[in-house]
Amino acid sequence: MTVEVALAVMAAARVEHLTLCDRDDQSTGRITLARLAVLRESATYTDRIRLRDVLDGPLAAA
Repeated sequence: MTVEVALAVMAAARVEHLTLCDRDDQSTGRITLARLAVLRESATYTDRIRLRDVLDGPLAAA
């Protein structure tokens, strides 16, 4: 899932975070709306960034 899709899902569901799961439905992390907003405003942001890439980077949420 891309950051753009995650932001749309979060807006539609009116939630502040998403729990991310792998293909086996095992939790792999959690990302907050605030962290995605910071990422979206960064100079390195593109609409192709995937959530799995964000979790591996400095904006990973616990």
